[in-house]
Amino acid sequence: MKNRPLILVTPSIEKSGAEFHDRSISLSEAYLRTVAGAGAIPLTMPVGADRDLIAECVRRSDGILMTGGDDIEPKLYRDRLPPKLGRTVGTPPDGGERDLRELILIDEVFQQRKPLLAICRGHQLLNIALGGTLIVDIRTQVPGALNHGRMDRRSEKVHEVRLTPGSLLSKITTQQTLGVNSTHHQAVGEVAKPLQVTATSEDGVVESLELTPERAHMLPFLLGVQFHPERLADRHPEHRAIFHAFTSACVLHRKRQI
Repeated sequence: MKNRPLILVTPSIEKSGAEFHDRSISLSEAYLRTVAGAGAIPLTMPVGADRDLIAECVRRSDGILMTGGDDIEPKLYRDRLPPKLGRTVGTPPDGGERDLRELILIDEVFQQRKPLLAICRGHQLLNIALGGTLIVDIRTQVPGALNHGRMDRRSEKVHEVRLTPGSLLSKITTQQTLGVNSTHHQAVGEVAKPLQVTATSEDGVVESLELTPERAHMLPFLLGVQFHPERLADRHPEHRAIFHAFTSACVLHRKRQI
């Protein structure tokens, strides 16, 4: 493909990197390979929380991919947690800088109206940024919940989700139910007003978010998913289709800006 779109990809932060064993960025190759396989060029987002830098990154990109990673700071969506629930939340190595950086990123995405695909943590932070909340720990707060923390089968389908007929995700995958992987202990709680739920697992956990019809004009493409399609795309065309639809939306948006 000529003139491949540029996709800004958010990395995680790890405490000790390979080179100097200091704080470093971390990003699964699966994201980058899948984005490239869909005809785009993935670019890793820089660290820091400088708004001018983040705004320029968004300006130079044709679309944004928000990825998974550490738990999000609960204070961003809830005043206080009971001690037992608080102990289920992991502490990120950067003290929450990634949370701040990506909240600024989401704001810039909406200001500049760029296509957005948000996966796992990204899907959760998107909901928080627009006014929603999270289920802090599924096992504690959702009676009878499925086991959503299947890291042992992170690249395999472990349960099904039901899609809303006519939703973007349903149209992209041409499915009414979708087999997905599941590697999370948190989930979307109260849904932000600009968003609607378009997929749930059998225990009611939110698996996909999209803009409501009244707010669909806000972005040329927005899809949030709790699962990891990048880890299934090499074997399952319905998951590969998510990235192709996202890339196509990025190309179309760029053409309309010329």
